[in-house]
Amino acid sequence: MTDAPVAAIDMGTNSTRLLVHDGENTIERLMTITRLGQDVDRTGRLADEAIERVLSCLRTYKAVMDQHGVTRVRAVATSAARDAANRDEFFTAVHDVIGVEPELLSGFDEGKLSFRGATADLDPADGPFLVFDIGGGSTEFAFGTDEAEAAMSLDIGCVRLTEKYVEHDPPRPEELVACLSITEAHLDDVARQMPQIAHAATFVGLAGTVSTAAAVELGLAEYDRAQIHHFALTKEAAEDVYRTLVTESRDERIHTPGLEEARADVIVGGMCILVCVMRYFDIEELVVSEADILDGLVFSLLSQPPS
Repeated sequence: MTDAPVAAIDMGTNSTRLLVHDGENTIERLMTITRLGQDVDRTGRLADEAIERVLSCLRTYKAVMDQHGVTRVRAVATSAARDAANRDEFFTAVHDVIGVEPELLSGFDEGKLSFRGATADLDPADGPFLVFDIGGGSTEFAFGTDEAEAAMSLDIGCVRLTEKYVEHDPPRPEELVACLSITEAHLDDVARQMPQIAHAATFVGLAGTVSTAAAVELGLAEYDRAQIHHFALTKEAAEDVYRTLVTESRDERIHTPGLEEARADVIVGGMCILVCVMRYFDIEELVVSEADILDGLVFSLLSQPPS
């Protein structure tokens, strides 16, 4: 057990999340939809209102960390910050709130950390693993057994695809085709640059889109991590969820058990990526993991003695 709890903060394109851990148990795991990546693909900048949403969330998280006596924190930013010209101003504001200098993760490092978190409680005998993390602005792939041997990041995510290609509600068939075809073109790069994934024995899916697909399949009225974590999501079930969500308007979609209202507008782009990945790599079943980059960040802190 560590001397004091440690914490990890992930400022993603769609959500801002916190994990507080004491070396043995999770103390807090919080998630807030903050949409930092709002319009960043179009403007190349983080919107003022998006920055304020994240800062407001971080003020709450700072109070939680102080309440638990957290002494060491890793705060990271990913795709939206990588793409933003005003990233430095955002990082300064984040430092002022939480007292920690944020780290800008490369897509490669993001993939490796996600792999570390997602596979920590899996049996290595079930490997090699292909872990994919469908984020708001990017999707990471990582392959390995005990650690990630290869990783890469693609500029496709639930927010990026939805903002760029989905203009109608419900989406038109040609908009869905655009999302699927763009995703498939990116997956060609994965197949070419990571040929070892052909040897994957277990597929692991991470992040909000995958968790939502599992929750909708389970018909969960409220989020239940215990039911979602390590749920076996079949290709047939994912296709069923996809057909349901992409043919509904947002107003219809928000009544679907398992779908968080704040995610209802971008789930179309996310589900396009999920089903395309499962089709492309012929994945009949994947393991849904609620352990991810946050867990990887916490493990990195716990593996280092306090300074």
